[in-house]
Amino acid sequence: MEPDVDRKDVILVVDDDADIARFVEFNLRLHGFDVVLAADGQEALELIERQRPDLAVVDLMMPRVDGLELTRRLRADPMTAALPVIMLTAKGMTQDKVNGLSAGADDYLVKPFDTLELLARVTSTLRRNKEFREVSPLTGLPGNSRIRQEIADRVRGGADYAVGYIDIDRFKSVNDRYGFSRGDDFISALARSLHRAVVSVALPPAFLGHVGGDDFVFVCTPEQVLPLTSRVSADFEKAADALYDHTDRERGYVELKDRRGNIRRAALVTLSIGVSISDADKRLTDPLDAMTIASEMKTVAKSQPGSYVAVDRRRGVADPNHRFVK
Repeated sequence: MEPDVDRKDVILVVDDDADIARFVEFNLRLHGFDVVLAADGQEALELIERQRPDLAVVDLMMPRVDGLELTRRLRADPMTAALPVIMLTAKGMTQDKVNGLSAGADDYLVKPFDTLELLARVTSTLRRNKEFREVSPLTGLPGNSRIRQEIADRVRGGADYAVGYIDIDRFKSVNDRYGFSRGDDFISALARSLHRAVVSVALPPAFLGHVGGDDFVFVCTPEQVLPLTSRVSADFEKAADALYDHTDRERGYVELKDRRGNIRRAALVTLSIGVSISDADKRLTDPLDAMTIASEMKTVAKSQPGSYVAVDRRRGVADPNHRFVK
């Protein structure tokens, strides 16, 4: 399900002091946030199971489960480990700040605090967290929201554009044969090949994003599709060959055992690329439609041998499909 881009950020305020909780709630709501309240850490944990906030403002000293223990539990749970936390600490208690940050808090506020500081801390922490989530730690490339924004910007600009969806054929065989660390090397190699291809097509600048795993998206002009995909296909296959063990590379396949112990062969990796085009013949004004069509064409490309580029021909595109072979 696609995220609701118009949804307000939800802030969880956890404090047993009702006056402070209401002060924080009032000011955050006044500036466009949704707010939910909990009186202590235990109540906060129960609430988080029902509703996922975008950030938590947590008092350090509370009955039952205090702020430090709450933060530790949030960080220990994979479902809440990335939830940003701002800790409320007492004035002059430097050790409290240290303890809070050590437990995993992202920032802290010293009581008493004013409205401007509260808003600044909340806004900056949310921004940092979103920026971190929007960049792949493996490739450093932007993720889904930034990809959709790039397509939306091209739609508003009115120029023709193309969206390419690309992944590695038989990528699972790499992980099965060598392990996930070697698999990450193949993903990084594809990211580098895509970057070189994007640079090679010059102006106007093409955009590159990482959806996740071995899935990438590029956005460019229709005229840049052929030179970009030709370059990345040739470049990646060369880089990928170097990542295989010598024996596998020389014979052109890897041997894998299935659950029954039978040996099967998997050919070396190639690329499948699907492309959607928005031009004068057929305008694509919804970023999701453009990505969906490109993904559908990638499925078409996967039915073909070798590295293959499938361009959506239903949208009045004159360009033929392209096959790239070694």
